[in-house]
Amino acid sequence: MISLTNQLADKIIQEQELIIGPVAWEEAEKVTGLRIDIVKHEASIEGNTKEVLERLVAQYEKLFGAASREVCRDAVRPLLSQVPQDEIPAVLK
Repeated sequence: MISLTNQLADKIIQEQELIIGPVAWEEAEKVTGLRIDIVKHEASIEGNTKEVLERLVAQYEKLFGAASREVCRDAVRPLLSQVPQDEIPAVLK
């Protein structure tokens, strides 16, 4: 079973993919601490969850601006209540 924190990364990437297409996975591959399996459409966080998620959101924001941050927030909102608060980056709250 996929960990809840990996689900957060997956949801963010999948929502971005709906908007920008496969490039969402290519951009996610550039994020330090995130291992991407493009074939399976899965992301695995390696290291500090909070920092990796912050870098993922920042990667999309750098390319597409503040609107992409909102897409990320909306994508993970249903899961946030299940994640320890100290693992949720401020950009997703």
